[in-house]
Amino acid sequence: MDKDFITIALPKGKLFNLSTELLKKVGYTAEGLTEKSRKLVITNDDARLKFIITKTADVPTFVEYGAADIGIIGKDVIAESGKDVYELLDLGFGKCHLMMAVPKDKKRAKLEDYSHTRVATKFPNTAEKFFNSRGMQMEYIKLNGSIELGPIINLSDSIVDIVETGTTLRENNLEEIVSIMDATARLIVNRVSYKLKFDRINKLVEDLKINL
Repeated sequence: MDKDFITIALPKGKLFNLSTELLKKVGYTAEGLTEKSRKLVITNDDARLKFIITKTADVPTFVEYGAADIGIIGKDVIAESGKDVYELLDLGFGKCHLMMAVPKDKKRAKLEDYSHTRVATKFPNTAEKFFNSRGMQMEYIKLNGSIELGPIINLSDSIVDIVETGTTLRENNLEEIVSIMDATARLIVNRVSYKLKFDRINKLVEDLKINL
């Protein structure tokens, strides 16, 4: 952990540009800070800033272990990771929700009727916590992409996945059964960094609040 720099982990994908645009408003930027950069760590020496560009799922890990002081990541990823990070601010963008969906022609009367069936998901931990709270035992199949394929190829009976518009569900004849959690982008911080670099991090939070 570098005492002189603030290191920020940013996720590749849909949140990247929204994150960098917001940070730019408060003077947190660096030359060459783009998602297409071949550099994985980009530094602004004058502002004492470092940016780590990484896969979405790795942001909470970098922050928990102090490789990054702070990070921007979706609430869904935070919940699934179970990492010990402190959530400082709801940034409001990247709105989506985690839900369960099934093929339209295989709908059952109530949610509990899907107990003891297979569910394909990128979010097995979050899904298991939800179904357990409903007294439902499920078989979880972890997939990393194209979750909608699960029911189509009879790998699973249902899916638990993130939805923004629902277009992909409709195109694959899937229908949402229940919403599990809402998610937006959050600013997270390493607990030790928050103590050691409180003044800088707290100023960043206050500046971001003004620009949200």
